[in-house]
Amino acid sequence: MRCYAIGDVHGELDKLEAVHRLIRADRVRMRDAVAPAVHVGDLCDRGPDTKGVLDFLLAGRDRGEPWVVLKGNHEAMMSDFLDGGPGSAWLIPQNGGPATLASYGVAGLGVVQRDALREAARACIPERHRDLLRALPTSFRQGDLYFCHAGIRPGVPLDAQREEDLLWIRDPFLMSTADHGPLIVHGHTPVDAVTHYGNRLAIDTGAGYGRALSAVAIEGRRAWLLTDNGRVPVDPV
Repeated sequence: MRCYAIGDVHGELDKLEAVHRLIRADRVRMRDAVAPAVHVGDLCDRGPDTKGVLDFLLAGRDRGEPWVVLKGNHEAMMSDFLDGGPGSAWLIPQNGGPATLASYGVAGLGVVQRDALREAARACIPERHRDLLRALPTSFRQGDLYFCHAGIRPGVPLDAQREEDLLWIRDPFLMSTADHGPLIVHGHTPVDAVTHYGNRLAIDTGAGYGRALSAVAIEGRRAWLLTDNGRVPVDPV
């Protein structure tokens, strides 16, 4: 059973298009047109083209591509602001909200003009994009794989995980050596390179900080980084 997975995109449309080309090439080699390609969240913020990223993903969905798109904490923050939340964290430049707004043509309004900023954003961001953000699932399970954005709360059954943990958790999950059952495939916490820890596979390689966006092929619990020269094994450390 094969899956593909893509790390945190963070508004980097060119990088997203490039890794999808790698996936298409691998599909041809494997003669597999139906294996799901799972995006583990953080589609938006920091990079220059969140609007383009969401347009790209919606176009793929409309074509019937076998793509799964999960919610990350940045989608949650963006959606919360648009739906009336304070947006205090999202509007901090380091978190990337202003870059996302700029990709829709919303600029020139400071955080202190929050209500005007929200209204301008609602006027410029297509309802179709807002509907997508609201509807994103927080996890996806296939075979011996469980995909989510940040990770899971160790010791809690997978069907009882809280959204807050799936989107935000760090140390309790990252430091755990427990067998979680399925291999947990996640992003959220950047690593220098895709890393297989035995009980989890970390695939956020820092696209939102000017580094690479990574895509992997997974079969069973084995993983390969997809490159222009084909597959490179990602062995457990």
